[in-house]
Amino acid sequence: MSEIDESSGTPLPQPDAGDGNAGELGASAPAQPPDQPRGRNPLALVLVALVAAGMLYFGFHMARRSETTPRITKSGPAPDFTLESLDGKNVRLSDLRGKAVLLNFWATWCGPCKIETPWLVELQNKYGAEGLQVIGIAMDDSGKEDIAKFAQDMGVNYPVLLGKEAVGDAYGGVPALPESFFIGRDGKIVDKIIGLKGKAEIEDSIKMALNTQAGNVQAAGTAEVPLRAQK
Repeated sequence: MSEIDESSGTPLPQPDAGDGNAGELGASAPAQPPDQPRGRNPLALVLVALVAAGMLYFGFHMARRSETTPRITKSGPAPDFTLESLDGKNVRLSDLRGKAVLLNFWATWCGPCKIETPWLVELQNKYGAEGLQVIGIAMDDSGKEDIAKFAQDMGVNYPVLLGKEAVGDAYGGVPALPESFFIGRDGKIVDKIIGLKGKAEIEDSIKMALNTQAGNVQAAGTAEVPLRAQK
């Protein structure tokens, strides 16, 4: 029953019964123990250590590779090489001096290469009479038969060579496929394209190579690879 304020005749506020109960419950409830730190999983620690070691090794390996891989720049001489073609002949880059060469690194598993290859076929037809020579270098592990079938299916009308890691390294490591180098008649690199670009951009670079003058230039090293006897 509420008490009455004698001066005003209004009931006095009463304490909340719920608060009282809450206080009693709060006083009687046992305190929750703090979370105990869990022990570290030894397997997780081993995995972290292995990942860290792998990252360190990969970074060290890439750093060493970048130190030994030559930087290929425009206006510099194209590294010479000799590679075997699909028909068993030896092809030496320096033997093409006087022509404008489009050196195209590609692979049978490369999706963008399948888009680009028909453009190269068309451009070889269009500019071959002016002195263009497209050279494809297959940079994959497929057998010679698989590469030849790919080239036949794509209607390739230019020489396809069996690539070697030494040649890729000589041209800067070939970080992505396709990658094309445009070499002038004098044996110097006038442009390069990494990855899939538009056909018009490739054609512009071909014109740059065709507009050069033949001359003597010392090759920037060679990437010689032992080959079978020429058939």
